[in-house]
Amino acid sequence: MHLYNRIVFVAESGDCREPMAAAILNDIGLKHPVRILARGLVVLFPEPMNQKAEAVLISNGLPVEGYMSSQLTAEDIAGDTLVLVMEEKQRQKILELFEDADPALVHVLTEFVGDELEIVNPYGGTLQMYGLCYETLLSSIRKLANILNEGRRYDVKSNRYGSSADPA
Repeated sequence: MHLYNRIVFVAESGDCREPMAAAILNDIGLKHPVRILARGLVVLFPEPMNQKAEAVLISNGLPVEGYMSSQLTAEDIAGDTLVLVMEEKQRQKILELFEDADPALVHVLTEFVGDELEIVNPYGGTLQMYGLCYETLLSSIRKLANILNEGRRYDVKSNRYGSSADPA
């Protein structure tokens, strides 16, 4: 039995860290079928992936064809959906914008996997900065895949992971 039927990576524009994270998790794979999405908090119109983010993914052998940014909607976070943001301010914004969002299902990616720092936005930086962002995402998402494949769910009350048998 799996814990989530959908994972949504969210940040500001939906065209950089979010699709990189989704591409990495799709590449790593999970033991159970899950829909992996990338969404932005402020998407006025669909845009292709940031060119530097795309270049980094291509250089790491990850497919990027046809990606267009999309606005986060209530439907994206409904049901058994794990929402992973890049920064705490994005988590707070989601909880403010979507009254029905379950705080137990909306997390900062790095906190969820036990890392200390948030995923820095490389926007406007060098290609090397996008590469560092990719490496940071890769490290955190490898941990995420291990957590999800082991069937552990993050328990907000105890601030720890439990097994799928634990009442979380």
